[in-house]
Amino acid sequence: MGLSSRMFLLDQDDKLYRLPNSRYEQMLQDPVSSPLTLFASQRVRIADLLVELLNRQPIRIVRSTYGIFTFNADGCFDPNTFERQQWARAQQALAPLPIEVSGTSTVVDAKTRFVAQGGNWTPSPALAYRIDDAALERGIYTRLVASRLQPTPSSR
Repeated sequence: MGLSSRMFLLDQDDKLYRLPNSRYEQMLQDPVSSPLTLFASQRVRIADLLVELLNRQPIRIVRSTYGIFTFNADGCFDPNTFERQQWARAQQALAPLPIEVSGTSTVVDAKTRFVAQGGNWTPSPALAYRIDDAALERGIYTRLVASRLQPTPSSR
């Protein structure tokens, strides 16, 4: 038994693009060396899934998270924006409850909440099912390889 991370980018038409972990690491460490011109000047939804494997075959989704990647005009990933959003999400989860001032009003630091929301999305049930199917190798997606796109058909 083992675990595998599966990342998918979704375009405006909900088409799925599998982002290999090695490509993601390259995008984080040196964004200029790994542009995705398909997503130039866009904010793109990402689904990050942790999949349980049995005999190297995916059997179930363990965890799913959804975020937003920002790409510049050249198609280079903006890791700084993504990192700010992730830190804001973590900070929001760990933040203390709102406090009362003078017993009448509640003070909330909304800045963190807005930054976190800017990097978050929730798929419809039908879209979540399609993403899960792709992660379990039962759905159709396009695999992002080097600087070209390679179609990957359904395995079932």
